[in-house]
Amino acid sequence: MTSHLLKAEIHCHLEGAAPPSLVAKQADKYGIDTSSFLRDGNYVWSDFAEFIRCYDAVAQVFKTDEDYALLTETYLAELAAANTIYSELIISPDHGDRIGLGADAYLAGVAEGIRIAKEKTGIETRIIVTGERHFGPERVIAAADYAARVRHPLISGFNMAGEERMGRVADYARAFDIARDAGLGLTIHAGEVCGPESVADALDLVRPARIGHGVRAIEDADLVARLAESGTVLEVCPGSNIALKVYPDFASHPLRALSDAGVRLCVSSDDPPFFFTSLAREYALAADEFGFTEAEINAMTRTALESAFVDDATRATLLARLEQA
Repeated sequence: MTSHLLKAEIHCHLEGAAPPSLVAKQADKYGIDTSSFLRDGNYVWSDFAEFIRCYDAVAQVFKTDEDYALLTETYLAELAAANTIYSELIISPDHGDRIGLGADAYLAGVAEGIRIAKEKTGIETRIIVTGERHFGPERVIAAADYAARVRHPLISGFNMAGEERMGRVADYARAFDIARDAGLGLTIHAGEVCGPESVADALDLVRPARIGHGVRAIEDADLVARLAESGTVLEVCPGSNIALKVYPDFASHPLRALSDAGVRLCVSSDDPPFFFTSLAREYALAADEFGFTEAEINAMTRTALESAFVDDATRATLLARLEQA
């Protein structure tokens, strides 16, 4: 059992964490027909492209800063109930603009939800601004510009998510240069839908501290060795990988092989209700499906905290809590 272990999550998309029950209430509030993306309490999608469509439809039921405060507080309360002491939430200010709310109000709502959750539970949270790859380089660069310009105290990192098959990493490199110059931590989705070359391009062109997923690096032994040597952290989401059919089953998943090869990694939930998972389940999978010991799982949590995009004082406090437990 892993329920008693302290946990940390550094790869979760905020809208992707929206519970179906909350989405149904929000849809009723705004008179939105959910039949195309929510049925019998489950999100409806069939492949990666359909998942992105469903994700965007779910996100449409959150329209105000109060809605986003509620969504944020709801998810963080769920994490805290599972003994999670740290969370990084991936958000897209570009989405705030698309729904007519505006990036500033969108961010303010998320920040208010973080404040309320911390006041109630003590959970520490930071924000990772993301650019969505399938909307093109200009939009990703604009997201980085926003993150750099707003200098919000909770924004500590920059990411790129979305359709990995869209364009080359080089097309988006300028966005990461902007974020790096602003002092933000860098992470990028790579090696999920696409193969090891995607991870290699990310390492060469972005030089991130972490890579979202990165599991398909296992297909290139030299790349695995490079990851181990560089200390680049993989944010691995096994439940997501199985749901999206990156691998057919947990027996085929390389989490254990990557760990045994010396790659630094930790587990997260990605878009939990879309993939019938949760952070608590991902920790349980590490033990039950991959055979990690409690000490090894605690080491993954330590890796998440060591690679978290936080100031040194906050990191020291979080690591002390883990060690005391």
